[in-house]
Parts: sequence; structure tokens; C-alpha cells
Amino acid sequence: MNPVMFSGVTVVDHPLVQHKLTLLRRRETTTADFRRIAREMSLLMAYEVTRNLVLETIIIETPLETMEAPTLAGKKLCFVPILRAGNGILDGMLDLVPSARVGHIGLYRDPGTLVPVEYYLKLPDDLAERLVIVVDPMLATGHSASAAVARLKEVGATQILFVCLLAAPEGLALFIGEHPDVPVFTAAVDRELDEHGYIRPGLGDAGDRLFGTK
Repeated sequence: MNPVMFSGVTVVDHPLVQHKLTLLRRRETTTADFRRIAREMSLLMAYEVTRNLVLETIIIETPLETMEAPTLAGKKLCFVPILRAGNGILDGMLDLVPSARVGHIGLYRDPGTLVPVEYYLKLPDDLAERLVIVVDPMLATGHSASAAVARLKEVGATQILFVCLLAAPEGLALFIGEHPDVPVFTAAVDRELDEHGYIRPGLGDAGDRLFGTK
């Protein structure tokens, strides 16, 4: 399914992003390299995601004279990784925007109902005044991402973006159906989900590859 069929989805096709995604996909990429490349890739993704941030003009002093110069307007961003794999692409984004606030949301899937269950939530108090960027390496079934965004809306977030490295058509369809107001940024939309909920061709389990677990 072509990603252009999904309204509100931006595929970041920068050559460096696509090259690094190929490196992440390779079976032989080590844990250390996977972690490093994911961090580099997430910085590049953050650059694209923040392209339309609002600027205002302030007066500053250069070493030579006074001038009007652009600066970010309003409150800074808030990144919210979905635990645990989301932490693997948080640091690269903080490299680009070190002043951003960080919230965390922890979800696991109930083995009986397959419904996402929240086990941790820690967010800035002024979430409603910030652009909230939810991050997770994979958008597979879409259930966890959708549950995380729904929870953020419950606590007052009004400006939300979702960023992932890789998405499946099934997950995008579910997420957009439940949150048509939340733009999605991804590096690729793969072919499909398999019967186990893995993205194909994919890159395996991002959390396990980031943290060296199975």
C-alpha cells in the first residue's frame, strides 16, 4: 500500500535517512551499531519534524552591533517516548533540541485481550502549552501508539505529532482512523504485518535490537 494513500503521513525520504534505515534493517548490524545508527537517524527525523516550528523576532547584541534575530516562539517542545523502545530514538532528538522537556509513557499488551495497558506515566504539567512529539521506533499494529496519544489527549495535550522509523499499512490505518488530527512522520511504510504482528520486511524487534535482548 502506497503511503500517499494515507492522509497526514509524511515519509522522510532524505538520502541519509534512507541509507541509515537500510543499515538498521541488516541482520548483521550489531547492537552497538544499531543503537548508534538509530540515534543518528532520529536526529535527522527530528530535523524534518520540527521544520514548521513558529519563530518570533528578538533584539540581540552581536560582537559588532544590535540586530533583530529569529528565535523559537512560545514554550519548548516535549518529547514523549513510548517505553521501552522509544527511549532508543529519544537521545538523537535531544541532541538536536536539548532544551526540550521529556515525558514518558509505559504500555504493555495484555496477553489475553491484546489491549494496551498503561503501567507508567510521567509528563510535564504544562503539556497543553507545548508541541508534543510522541516517539516509538515502530508503528506495527498501531494499538500502543493510538493508546498513548489518547492518554496524552486526556491529560490536556492539544498539539501532537507521532514519529517512528518504520510503519506498517495496518498500523497506519488504525492510528489515522482513531487520531486523524495527529500527523505521522516515518522513514518508510513497509509491505505488511505478519501473523505475529511483525512488520515485513521490517528490521526485527527494535527494542531487542536496541538493548541486546530477546
